[in-house]
Amino acid sequence: MPPHRSKSEKNDGMAKQLRRDPYEVLGVSRNSTDQEIKSAYRKMALKYHPDKNGNDPVAADMFKEVTFSYNILSDPDKRHQYDTAGFEAVEAENQELELDLSSLGAVNTMFAALFSKLGVPIKTTVSATVLEEALNGVVTIQTLLLGQPVSRKVEKQCAHFYSVEITEEEARDGFVCRVQSSDKSKFKLLYFDLEENGGLSLALQDSAKTGKVTSAGMYFLGFPVYRLDQTVNSVAAAKDPDTAFFKKLDGFQPCEITELKPGTHFFAVYGDNFFKSVSYTIEAICTAPFIEEKENLRAVEAEILSKRVELSKFETEYREVLAQFTEMTTRYTKEMQEIDELLKQRNEIHASYTMIPPSKRSSSRSRSKGVSREAKEGEVRDRKHSTRDRTKKKRWYNIHLKID
Repeated sequence: MPPHRSKSEKNDGMAKQLRRDPYEVLGVSRNSTDQEIKSAYRKMALKYHPDKNGNDPVAADMFKEVTFSYNILSDPDKRHQYDTAGFEAVEAENQELELDLSSLGAVNTMFAALFSKLGVPIKTTVSATVLEEALNGVVTIQTLLLGQPVSRKVEKQCAHFYSVEITEEEARDGFVCRVQSSDKSKFKLLYFDLEENGGLSLALQDSAKTGKVTSAGMYFLGFPVYRLDQTVNSVAAAKDPDTAFFKKLDGFQPCEITELKPGTHFFAVYGDNFFKSVSYTIEAICTAPFIEEKENLRAVEAEILSKRVELSKFETEYREVLAQFTEMTTRYTKEMQEIDELLKQRNEIHASYTMIPPSKRSSSRSRSKGVSREAKEGEVRDRKHSTRDRTKKKRWYNIHLKID
């Protein structure tokens, strides 16, 4: 008889059967680039975001479907698994959704902040309101001059927009935009493409990294520059320290854009704190004077890529040796227990000779009495025998001889 399934389990099963192709959901082809997939996702997420559609359940379901599809296609490994074996190869339970803090409400934001303080990775996304205002071209944009840092304060879940003008020579020499916060605030550095209607669509983003100061940067140097996404496999890594080590470089991926064309480019700093505003400093520089630094960066990242390949091979060797070590330690513990048990039994046998039961002790005494009686009788016989021998000898030596 088949097991009874609850209504929720039946609904989950129906949902899995009704899942649409992620490429179809996002409206992209199977050979689409990462940038095309990301651009399609941003537009659809903005269209169906709960902030824009109120309590519309259809829009809410579409937003979930768009997010789920993007979570598969934005990860190279999961995308390959899906292309190879479909949804069965992708574990939906392990998908990490991006949270829009502006739509959580006060209570949920408090819980998210608490979990973040406890070390649980919380992946956030840019507010749909900010993206919509940028797409409609209704944001205020401030000019950012090369080599002149600007320090400001942005409110949580809000953004400050900047425009940077670069020449053909500066574009060829390389361009870097960096943001840092001395009070370790959380923020995102955003880069936007200019649309035909004059609006701005999100193309790149880099989250702040924690250190003595929080910082983020975008590097357009004319060659592939890599970024390290530390949220990749963060849940699995939290459960297993070994996994945390071997998966450390999985998020080391190349940036989608390697160089900028001459002209005007648009950046933004987005406040990603849970409750307070973000103090930051933004600076845009031409990398012409940093020739040595560019070569060093290229060399170091090439070594990191080699290490990632070596780490994958090393993990296989490590797991095999660890399994053997675990087997040996288990055997060691078992052998030690068996030896201790045998020695314990031996000591108990030794101790039994000094702790003889009364029944054994009485039989031992009776045997000892019999032996002593036989010994005494033997002594008496020996004494009598020796006495007769002495008498005979006396008679032999005490013969009286008469001498005339």
